[in-house]
Amino acid sequence: MRLIAKCWAAIGAAALIGGCAGNMTAETPLDTLAEAPGTIRILQEQELVDILVGSCIQSTRNCDPSASIEQVKAALADGALFRLLVPQAVPDDGVVVAVQGIGGGGPWQHVIDRTAEQGLSRMDDAAMEQAVVELFADHIGKDVTALVRSEAAGATATALLLGAKLGIPTLDAGITGRAVPEVQQSIPWINEIASVPTAVITPWGDQIIIRHAVDEYRVEDLTRAIAVASGGDAFITMTPMSGTDLERGVLAGNISEAEAYGRTVREAVDAGRDPIAALVEISGGYRLFEGVVTSSEEHGERGFNWVEAEFAGTGAYEGETYRVYVKNENIVGWRNGELDAVSPDYIYNLDPATGQSTLGVGYGGYVVGEHVVFVGVPAPAPWRSERGIDLIGPRHFGFDFDYVPLEELQAD
Repeated sequence: MRLIAKCWAAIGAAALIGGCAGNMTAETPLDTLAEAPGTIRILQEQELVDILVGSCIQSTRNCDPSASIEQVKAALADGALFRLLVPQAVPDDGVVVAVQGIGGGGPWQHVIDRTAEQGLSRMDDAAMEQAVVELFADHIGKDVTALVRSEAAGATATALLLGAKLGIPTLDAGITGRAVPEVQQSIPWINEIASVPTAVITPWGDQIIIRHAVDEYRVEDLTRAIAVASGGDAFITMTPMSGTDLERGVLAGNISEAEAYGRTVREAVDAGRDPIAALVEISGGYRLFEGVVTSSEEHGERGFNWVEAEFAGTGAYEGETYRVYVKNENIVGWRNGELDAVSPDYIYNLDPATGQSTLGVGYGGYVVGEHVVFVGVPAPAPWRSERGIDLIGPRHFGFDFDYVPLEELQAD
């Protein structure tokens, strides 16, 4: 399978700067790369660790980066090269695609039982990720130039590790900026860039191509149904884009933001400072609440996890209460019964001692007794557009109130 456009064929470890300059074609000579300083960066171990920690912070749900960190360290020890590329450097006729695991609660147990009885071999995540890119590239008959992460949390490691394995760069960008519960909730779809054609791989190696879908809601319906029918697990490609699509299809600098978050909390802890205060400052966010989990009710259905969690205030919030509604990710927060933060704005759940994401349980779940600080960060402009609010605002989740910007809710 062809994996990469010609302008990347000869880039190696020495290419610490340079890349395919914006508006170039896939036939651009390699001797022009040095004229585009700062377009590509080779990531070192600490940078990668900071990115993975920071991406968990960005995820708006519980997230443990430790397994991803170990995978990245092992790949580095084996000589892997992790390249981070600015979106402007992708050739106009290049192909960028995201790879995303899809699953959640409520898988078909009879399928899990039957396939176990049949002794069907299962692909691991790494094999599924590579297979779905190969299926997509074979279907379109064109090389994949770069990967873009689909969302924060584990998908960051997917984009980095898979890019290194395939020898192609990962964009310093994202198509969501956070984790989202549904496929159609993305910056590309806000700007009418569709996910089709979409490749799908199941754990048993089933291959599906969605050549056309009515809209992104149907892509979500179809791929989620495949995952539910496949033991709650599948991998898909999302939002194939050319270089010319990226200006309106991604949040540029989104990986660098994750790196800054991870570095900030690490350096604050090392210096004996409050990592939450440091993160609030760098993110332009708000410290919403601090307390312990008093209850967390969770149920999985149709490939999603729904959680209702309640918290009792500690410290400056003693005597107060907080409540969070979760659909895989934090969607709405209420302080003392009053609306306090709501999607599309970001609601981070953090460990007060480390500033990192709390570990929780499952997708978006909380553990009773867990100590949590909530930080709210205003969403970028695309999410706050009319279409963005329609996709991931409160009415989309069945609430009978409108979106209110975080800074207005925190003004009092």
